[in-house]
Amino acid sequence: MLVRKIPTWQTTRRALTATAIAAFVTGGAFLSAGTASAATTLAGTCAGSVSGSMGDTVAIQGTSVKELVRKGAQDYVNSHLWTLATVWPNSLADTIAGKGALTVGQVPNAAGGTIAGSAIGSTVATALTGANGLGVLDSTKNEVLAAISSTVAKNCGLTTIATNYVAPGQQAGAGGTGTPQGGTAPAPGGATGNLANLNPGSAAGTGTAPMRDYSGIPTATAGTAVAPGVRYPANGTLPGDASVPQAGQGDQSGQSAGVRDAGNAQSLASSGSSNDVQLPMLLAVIVLAGVTAGLVRTWVLRRAS
Repeated sequence: MLVRKIPTWQTTRRALTATAIAAFVTGGAFLSAGTASAATTLAGTCAGSVSGSMGDTVAIQGTSVKELVRKGAQDYVNSHLWTLATVWPNSLADTIAGKGALTVGQVPNAAGGTIAGSAIGSTVATALTGANGLGVLDSTKNEVLAAISSTVAKNCGLTTIATNYVAPGQQAGAGGTGTPQGGTAPAPGGATGNLANLNPGSAAGTGTAPMRDYSGIPTATAGTAVAPGVRYPANGTLPGDASVPQAGQGDQSGQSAGVRDAGNAQSLASSGSSNDVQLPMLLAVIVLAGVTAGLVRTWVLRRAS
């Protein structure tokens, strides 16, 4: 039997070829995986909140800041009238609207975060660098861009919300550790569920519950709690109660306690007879009659004239 001997250089070439193919396939897999995981979350406006996965890029449409760009440029022209022919707010607004999506930030690896208005204004100014309508002089261009950036920053700002964020204490599941959502942590000694409030150190199912504290519950003590039959007796008095008159005892007038009057009212002595008419009252009546007669006379004379 003839055995063909393969040269060493061919074996080495084949090994290198196989290694290169494996490396290419592996690298392609990593590249495809990285491309699939990258995502861009597009916000509807430049202000408000936007939701996305942690690590996602956050972008806004140029049309959402179109009017802000126009206003920033127009405000600059109004304060620098000599740039009226070289600074074109409408042209700059159309330019930013045609830029499409503008990357302004990223969703952080946390429950949420913020993208400041200054970051959005800086992105807009960078996108307009070199655009037509910024002016002729370099100083004018920089001032117009600064005015636009300031206007955008004052009116924009995003709050990012990570939809796939899980708090550290809630990462429980198959093969995981921690406290499951809606569950209870295991108690010391292995007790769980309804036995979770048992004293520490007891074995599962053999523990004892802590003693209850009844110090705040009112208790019946002597002098404060009386039986209903004694509190409300048929004869209306409590036996041995010295604070109320007892049956058979009389008051100073000799009346019995059960039939005595509610009070001992007496009329006050008057200083004189109630039918006497005093002198001041007579004088007042005479004066009133004279005044009335004078008023009637005056009224009659006026009517006659």
